[in-house]
Amino acid sequence: MKTNSQLLGAVSAFALVVMSSAPALAEGTSAGSTITNNVSVSYDVGGVTQNAVTASDTFTVDQRVNVNVEFIGAATSVSPGQNDAVIAFDVTNLSNSIVDLDLSAALTAGTGANIANFQIYLDSDGDRVLSAAELAAGPITYLDEVAEDGTVAVIVIADIGLNAVNGDDFDVTLTANAHAGGGTGSLGNELVGTTGANTNGVDTVLFDGAGATDAANAGDFSDTGTYTVAGALVTVAKTSRVVSDPVNGTTNPKAIPGATVEYCITVSNATGAATATNVDVTDDLPFDVTYDAVFGIFVDGNASCTNGVSGGSFSATTGPAGEDQVLGDLSDVAAGQTRSLYFQVEIN
Repeated sequence: MKTNSQLLGAVSAFALVVMSSAPALAEGTSAGSTITNNVSVSYDVGGVTQNAVTASDTFTVDQRVNVNVEFIGAATSVSPGQNDAVIAFDVTNLSNSIVDLDLSAALTAGTGANIANFQIYLDSDGDRVLSAAELAAGPITYLDEVAEDGTVAVIVIADIGLNAVNGDDFDVTLTANAHAGGGTGSLGNELVGTTGANTNGVDTVLFDGAGATDAANAGDFSDTGTYTVAGALVTVAKTSRVVSDPVNGTTNPKAIPGATVEYCITVSNATGAATATNVDVTDDLPFDVTYDAVFGIFVDGNASCTNGVSGGSFSATTGPAGEDQVLGDLSDVAAGQTRSLYFQVEIN
């Protein structure tokens, strides 16, 4: 986003571009250019025209420093544990001279423990996606020799912590600070405003507006992009019910040796959360029960552990300390949905 103060600095110049058919730069005459004005005065003496008298004045155009940073697009949706999450910015040199632009990215809102490893990359193809080639080129800390009115696309990446939860926001601010250009391959000195009276040389005037975190007329500008976490909010519950026992059958059965018990495992995802995928259930059976292979295992049941389909597998002695295990995969669990896995055992 561009603040009003940032836009005002370029309004008249942009209007010149729109209204004039002649080539024009948005920020006007380049710094260091000389502008010469000539004057000629003619006069007569005794009715005779004398030689004209001339004079001229030349001055040097000073450097007007103006920078803009603009977050591109809407908030980026990310997942907990996602690495190299991308947000994109355009960085523009609105100065009337070539400048280097020192870049920095920082978290300005959100839980710092759940985001890390900020890096900046050149978005060389401008597609707002970090390609393999751009990643291989390595991160950057500044933009070298940015032309007058030049815009450079950059990408900021970060790693999202596994403990980030659905709805978390991380505001990341990119700042571009103007440095002297003219030396390819290294960052020039930071530009500061010339104090005192106008000199015959190239003075510097800081003309930038106030950005997201920077003040006006400081030689830098910033804008903020946002990562929004779209995570699954999964909860798991396990219950049991006695199906039958050797004495009472199915009428008011009790949990005595020889009784059949049904285990019900439900996996629920909260409303508004991202879909949970690759849902794997591993249940370690206590040594006091024996898996009922006749009943089998049912997956993708409802919240009441009914209407499931046959699936899953039994694995003997593969659990902790040699416990038997019941394993099963559930289909994707969408927001607001519950799926279940259920099976039966006999009490030893």
